[in-house]
Amino acid sequence: MSLGQVRTEEKSNEITAIPRLLEALDVSGCVVTIDAMGCQTDIAETIIEEGADYVLALKDNQKGLRASVEAIFDRLVESDHEAHSPHKHVTGGHDRVETRRCWTVDVDEKGLVDQTGWVKLKSICLVEYEKFEDGERSVERRYFISSLEPNPEKLLEATRRHWHIENRMHWVLDVAFREDDSRIRMGNAAQNMSAVRRLALGLLEQEESLSVGTKNKRLRAGWDHDYLEKILRQI
Repeated sequence: MSLGQVRTEEKSNEITAIPRLLEALDVSGCVVTIDAMGCQTDIAETIIEEGADYVLALKDNQKGLRASVEAIFDRLVESDHEAHSPHKHVTGGHDRVETRRCWTVDVDEKGLVDQTGWVKLKSICLVEYEKFEDGERSVERRYFISSLEPNPEKLLEATRRHWHIENRMHWVLDVAFREDDSRIRMGNAAQNMSAVRRLALGLLEQEESLSVGTKNKRLRAGWDHDYLEKILRQI
């Protein structure tokens, strides 16, 4: 379910839009997860001011911090230190096995990480994603910083939920609604249509009387007015 959106101004990007969206929503008591674009000191500060915690993906837009965190976890994983053993989650089926391992470190531990500018930064996190599919193995490592305590189980769950929402929503909007093919550009039309698509997606996913995908539910609503009315009555 999509709870809100703000328009990215011309010659701007998500960095300026994210704080406006956070201020428009009630995120108090929540854990806010954002991709690397949102890994900015002022965004972290806004999240804390709004009464929430943050888990922010760390990539090369924060090169110094990323290099420091990566070096810490390289040593940690190589040493296999018992005090920092990872939490593991395994899923699989149909010749595919996915394993996620999460290591966390307290940023105050031996002053390992420069916390300058990062409000209430408490932990750094490594999530290793290992996949076996059709006999092939792949491994990907992702790094995060967080205001949460260094609890690997909780941080792994936060990152898993983020990927699930991000991948599922974007994939369905592209496949079922062909959002990426849209050429709507004039005025506020693109923003308005984006809101309508997300509202429609939420309604279609809540309707569970048909055991079919979102695309087929949408087609059914187009030719069956009774089914369309059933969906709209959820509002």
